[in-house]
Amino acid sequence: EYSLVAEIRPPAFSVPGQVECPIFPVSAQTGELAMNDLTVSAEDKRFQRRAIEASIRIGLIVLLVLWCFIIVKPFVLLILWGAIIAVAIYPLFLKFSALLGNREKLAATLMTLIALTLLITPTVMLSGSAIESSQVLAEQLESGTLKVPPPTEKVRDWPLVGQRVYDAWNLASRNLEGAISKFSSQLSVLGKYALSAAAGAGATILQFVISIIIAGVLLVYAGSGTRAVERLSVRLVGAEDGIKFASMAGATIRSVAQGVLGVAVIQAILAGLGLVVMGVPYTGLLTLAVLLLAIVQLPTIIVLLPVIIYVFSTAATVPAVLFAVWSVLV
Repeated sequence: EYSLVAEIRPPAFSVPGQVECPIFPVSAQTGELAMNDLTVSAEDKRFQRRAIEASIRIGLIVLLVLWCFIIVKPFVLLILWGAIIAVAIYPLFLKFSALLGNREKLAATLMTLIALTLLITPTVMLSGSAIESSQVLAEQLESGTLKVPPPTEKVRDWPLVGQRVYDAWNLASRNLEGAISKFSSQLSVLGKYALSAAAGAGATILQFVISIIIAGVLLVYAGSGTRAVERLSVRLVGAEDGIKFASMAGATIRSVAQGVLGVAVIQAILAGLGLVVMGVPYTGLLTLAVLLLAIVQLPTIIVLLPVIIYVFSTAATVPAVLFAVWSVLV
């Protein structure tokens, strides 16, 4: 017997746009799509690599900017104050430079030195006097030769605190060690406050000195700085209003600075007038100290409070109260 084995084959077929395949027919369009998928996949990988590289670069730039800001942060306020001072005195700088034959570096140097002299001279005099008095007081305390003069009867007439101040003062004049022991907590708080105020005033004056030096440097490059600000303003608000905006900003800064300086001068004049009327010694030096504190925006009561205490201990009650009210208003 013979068996016939039929060989079954799938029929080969051909359709336009397809490639004949006896078993798994694949069209030409399907092959093109597969190749396109491979190309798109490669492009996606390249895009991902570029995105990762860009993210890393942006992150490094952000870290660098943040690091630079941390380094520059302590000087930002000083630079701002220097720029404000430079803008405020720029018209005066132009006139002074014209008197010197348009030598801007020389004019800026001289103006910086003059400003530093006006600021440092009274500061050194006041600090030197305070240090000398403190040294004398410490020596007298150690040797036991410090004597507190007894209070006058006028102290009793002080409003609200007259009797208490008289009793404490009288105790200090009779037994200084006992008075220090009794009021040790109050003296400790007062000493900490005085040291904190002195340290704050010293730090403010030092910042002002550095700001003046920065202002002098900025004045040397005032022309290029002005042009840079005008170009930035033009980019921000347009060509028509950019220059006007820059000029208005400068005028505003100058007006504010002149207002602060004018108020400081008025405060110093009023304080000096009160000191002269009450016959306080060292009136000129105290008035200069008031002017300095007013310019750097510190409370003038730092100087006037010891003077008020002195006036209450030497003058009648009514004039002393009037002087205290006058000093607080100043």
